[in-house]
Formats: sequence, C-alpha cells, structure tokens
Amino acid sequence: MNQDFTHFDNKGNAVMVDVSEKPVTSRTATATGSILVCEEIMQTVQNGTAKKGDVLGVARVAGIMGVKQTSSLIPLCHTLLIQKCSIDFELEPENRRINATCTVQCSGQTGVEMEALTGVSTALLTIYDMCKAIDKTMVISDIHLVEKAGGRSGHFVYKEI
Repeated sequence: MNQDFTHFDNKGNAVMVDVSEKPVTSRTATATGSILVCEEIMQTVQNGTAKKGDVLGVARVAGIMGVKQTSSLIPLCHTLLIQKCSIDFELEPENRRINATCTVQCSGQTGVEMEALTGVSTALLTIYDMCKAIDKTMVISDIHLVEKAGGRSGHFVYKEI
C-alpha cells in the first residue's frame, strides 16, 4: 500500500493516524471560499433585512460551531481543543460575491486544516440556508486552504495554479 496515504494501514484498511509520538506544537490554518448570490440577496445581506435575521452574524456562529464539530463530521479527524477561531466576511457587491475566511488555532499534535475548511464551508452553507427563500441559484465555490503553519510538514501557502 502507498504510504503517502496516511489514513490507510499496510493492508489498505482505514485508520486514524497515530499522533501519540508527535510533539505538541502551535498549529494555525486559514481556509477561504465564496458564494455567488443574486442582486436581491446581496442587498438583503448588506442592509441586514433578511427575514431570518442577521445573515452574516448567524453564519459566523455556524462556522465556529462547524469548526468545533469537525471530528464528528470527518471520520478520521482527531478531536482537537480549539484555542481560537475567527470567521470573517468580505462582500463584493459588484461581483455579487460573498467571501468567507476561517482561521483556526490550537496547540496540538495534528493540524487544523480540516477544521478551517469545515468552518468556512459551514458558514457558506448557512448563508445559503438563510437566503434560499429569496433565490436558490446561489453557487458555493473556491473552498480551499490558504495557509497553514506548524507541524512536521511546516508552512504552506496556497499558490494559484
């Protein structure tokens, strides 16, 4: 079996990676993604007039909750004690795009990339949920890891292909 796939043993069985011998280090990861919306949704979000409430405020809390639940959603993720999490939004009205960014930090034996990706995904899905009564043609896209620091693999910064 190819050992580049760390979540499989030598017989091809799925396993949770053994991190017991790894040192505890500071870990940080940032992920981003976007949702394309119609003009009416953009205006509703900007003006804070959604019938379900503060779209970005609720999406921020949902993203943080998603970060905290990552190990329950992704089968082979370790449970981590998250020390800091932020969800930020940037509105691009001219492109009808809402960008979300999630940054997660912890001290641990494994990274927080999956937590950052789950946080940004959950935030974007929450925007969709809160606005779907207006228009269901929203498109969530471009979810990816932007940067990660800490651990054996070191520092990673996304570079466009």
